[in-house]
Amino acid sequence: MDHHCPWTINCVSHRTFPHFFRFLFYSVTAMLYLEYFLYLRLAVLFQNRSLPSVRSPSSVINTLCLPLHEKVISLMRSFPKSIQYLGPTPLQMIFLFTFTLTNSVTLFALAVLLIRNIYTLASNTTTIESWEIERHDTLVRRARSHGGYLDGPDGQKIRLRRQEFPYDIGIYANVRQAMGTGFWTWLWPFAATPANEAGLAFETNGFEDPNTAWPPPDPDRLPRRTYNLADLDDPFTHTANDTSTIDIDAFRTRQRKDYRRFDSRGEGHDGVQLRSGDTRSSGTSSN
Repeated sequence: MDHHCPWTINCVSHRTFPHFFRFLFYSVTAMLYLEYFLYLRLAVLFQNRSLPSVRSPSSVINTLCLPLHEKVISLMRSFPKSIQYLGPTPLQMIFLFTFTLTNSVTLFALAVLLIRNIYTLASNTTTIESWEIERHDTLVRRARSHGGYLDGPDGQKIRLRRQEFPYDIGIYANVRQAMGTGFWTWLWPFAATPANEAGLAFETNGFEDPNTAWPPPDPDRLPRRTYNLADLDDPFTHTANDTSTIDIDAFRTRQRKDYRRFDSRGEGHDGVQLRSGDTRSSGTSSN
């Protein structure tokens, strides 16, 4: 699956991606065509912005020679026939600017989406796989600053190395694998839907070992180690799998040395000064 598209109310997958790509291509092409004619209309309005918006015929000009009261009466009688508005109506202006803004914003969003899908088509990656590649690159940069290792759950050290995306087999081969073998059907609106069998196995570029898994492991997503608490006498005590016997013996040896050193200076095991009548001895404290 590539992603879920709310425009088509459907998931974009191996079978529906060619139709989705053609939908984006023809939508962007149609809105570019519409944007061109909207630009022509706005250009005419902008070029004529300094011209008068009304036209006065000779009958109106002749009334200027009349006295004031006759001039007003003549203009009032001839106004519907003598004054002609040359520009668009306010409703047309509102519609023009609203339509231009809506088309421009939608065209920009779909053009970005089309460019993104052209890139994923040329690299043979889905939207989810492109996120996985970005995540892997980030983890590799983090591991490079920590000696090639990252901390995993339960104190594990996970070694990370850069892995190449295995399904990028060349631009032309990538497009053929996604859009079909015949290039004349890539933009044909009535092209057939790819068969289910075409999405069961995909060719790899051979840059990595065939047994290498994709996506690469993420230390933040690894499962934690499981413990069977029913087999432990005390669930709060670690077994020999976590702490070796050698480490325990070494700790007890250091502990006895610390007890003897503290008793030789007249201190108790808890760091409190011993009284002269205290009956504790070094032999007792070493037990």
